[in-house]
Amino acid sequence: MDDRLCLLVIIGSDETGRKELLALSDGYRESEASWTEVLMDLKQRGLKGAPKLAIGDGALGFWKAVTQCWPDTDQQRCWVHKIANVMEKLPKAMQPKVKEALHNIW
Repeated sequence: MDDRLCLLVIIGSDETGRKELLALSDGYRESEASWTEVLMDLKQRGLKGAPKLAIGDGALGFWKAVTQCWPDTDQQRCWVHKIANVMEKLPKAMQPKVKEALHNIW
């Protein structure tokens, strides 16, 4: 696979916590255009209203597409990705204690 191509995935969750795969698509560098295409496809396939909350990693293209397609949707950065980003900046010796503290905050 070309190193500029990536897999774009959207998983939805209802009010009971039941999860369902909604979209699985090739994208180009997680760009805004690629994410917009995926979100517009969801609308075309019957998504009636904007989600209340979008959770994602740090891909800027995703956040830009959500803002464009669903301006009223709240946005939240994924805690798993937040913690991983913090851990990679710390010395190995500090990681267990900091990870535990971050999990307590979560």
